[in-house]
Amino acid sequence: MGKRWTIGEINEFVEKNSESKLLSTEYRGFSQKLLFTCSCGNHFEKTFTKFKNKNQRKCDVCQPPRPSR
Repeated sequence: MGKRWTIGEINEFVEKNSESKLLSTEYRGFSQKLLFTCSCGNHFEKTFTKFKNKNQRKCDVCQPPRPSR
């Protein structure tokens, strides 16, 4: 079983590993979408799993989604 992250730990990870800012103030689990502000000023939502493991650390304008196969 994986590590259980707290909102504080997630905020610290976001600050150290991206130019985005975390806006969400609570975290209930891996499937919850969190609200971020991109360095360009746009707001976007991603699960922490996608943000952390799939390097989806910017809004869809700055980092367009990859086309599906």
